[in-house]
Amino acid sequence: MFRRLSLLLAATVVVLAGCAPGEARDGELTVFAAASLTGTFTELGAAFEAEHPGVRVRFNFGSSATLAQQIAQGAPVDVFASASPATMKAATDAKAVTFARNRLRIAVPVANPAGVDELADLADPRVKVALCAEQVPCGAAAVKALESAGVKVTPVTLERDVKATLTKVELGEVDAALVYRTDVAAAAGRVTGIDFPEAAQAVNDYPIAALTAGPAAEFVELVRSERGRDVLTRAGFEVP
Repeated sequence: MFRRLSLLLAATVVVLAGCAPGEARDGELTVFAAASLTGTFTELGAAFEAEHPGVRVRFNFGSSATLAQQIAQGAPVDVFASASPATMKAATDAKAVTFARNRLRIAVPVANPAGVDELADLADPRVKVALCAEQVPCGAAAVKALESAGVKVTPVTLERDVKATLTKVELGEVDAALVYRTDVAAAAGRVTGIDFPEAAQAVNDYPIAALTAGPAAEFVELVRSERGRDVLTRAGFEVP
């Protein structure tokens, strides 16, 4: 009995050693990425799987702030791509590099019933506006842009991430929202995008970091490669 228990404990130690922190899980690469990267990273994930038979890329897209909190609390993850350096720093001290930049646009329903033409129009109390919550990168960027323009907006809703904010426009629940231009591009035909000069004062850098050894670094390399840059550029990102 004692011998059987000893063997069981030894086997358990071996299994746990194979799942030590800092090592990718065999056959699976877990990528946490900002919601605004959903389209581009899904495309790059499929390319990565094609080039690495036997490796499955599993994504967790969402608010960078929420993802950072999950990582800080010990969620298993191999790669983190954030929409701001601040949320990257909150999640890990791993070396991160900027791979893309994004800026805001005003998104309105295709028919633009409120007649929004510029950022100052969002201050009109008759215009229903959706913003990202201030603690997430798209919300922090919106605050910076509005302050730069001297425009005060009272939103009717604060959403958890940029995708949820844009959905409010697509459903016609609001007259306008401040979202990334990449998300406006992805929703072409469902919303209309309006540029505004103050967006240049709130450009977000997107850092990426490999948090484990092995395939994680290779995925980061793909994102930063010519192929990755092409995918990002086509989606409307700026690449350094």
